[in-house]
Amino acid sequence: MVWRAARQLDAALAGRTLTRSDFRVPRFATIDLTGRAVIETVSRGKHLLTRVAGGLTVHTHLRMDGSWRVWPAGYPPRDHRVRLVLANEEWQAVGYQLGIVEILQTAREDRVVGQLGPDLLGPGWDPTEAVRRLESDPDRPIGEALLDQRNLAGIGNLYKAEVLFLRGISPWRPVREIADLDELVGLAQRLLDANKERTGQVTTGVDRPGEQTWVYGRPGRPCRRCGIAIRATGQARQRPDPQQRVTFWCPRCQPAAA
Repeated sequence: MVWRAARQLDAALAGRTLTRSDFRVPRFATIDLTGRAVIETVSRGKHLLTRVAGGLTVHTHLRMDGSWRVWPAGYPPRDHRVRLVLANEEWQAVGYQLGIVEILQTAREDRVVGQLGPDLLGPGWDPTEAVRRLESDPDRPIGEALLDQRNLAGIGNLYKAEVLFLRGISPWRPVREIADLDELVGLAQRLLDANKERTGQVTTGVDRPGEQTWVYGRPGRPCRRCGIAIRATGQARQRPDPQQRVTFWCPRCQPAAA
């Protein structure tokens, strides 16, 4: 989703001069980038970096509910959910409910993305480094470790649940008990790569409503493999972050012990 958003923003904005910039967040409400050329938009994990002339970067993050939409140029919508509008003579990009909107110096992008692990969809994808980072905290539950963007950047809750199901691993098994981390990481990268240009996300190979995933979003419904009811409960996303995300798993296909 983030990779695709970066491609859309880059196609609409890169190489063109901004005729409108409307930051609807208090900290940057007075900033005006009109007249600056957009150089490119790239994704880094779940972060979007839109670089503009003058050494500035517009940094956005979708979080859970955010999205970017691109339309032909015109007056932007009057919608309280809009956080940012970037437009040129041909196109306008409208950011809805963006979790992060800020401007920083391009030379200092590492301040927001430097701590991220290898990017699953990046040109410098390094599975060996991703495995090394996961193994650095051997007692951590694998479900938490996979969502920690400092280990590998770009994987979300859906892919975490689906990859663990496909490998038969409980989200609560500690990293040290998983002998095939390289295969787990490789599968995650292949699933993200296969879905990067889709509007939806499919892990089963069946692109019909209600059949796209194995366990994600299916609590109480029968497992597609064994028939037992899929379970769901909260699991911390990162150790420093108390936010809980619902994780989905099959207790029979994904036993707690190896």
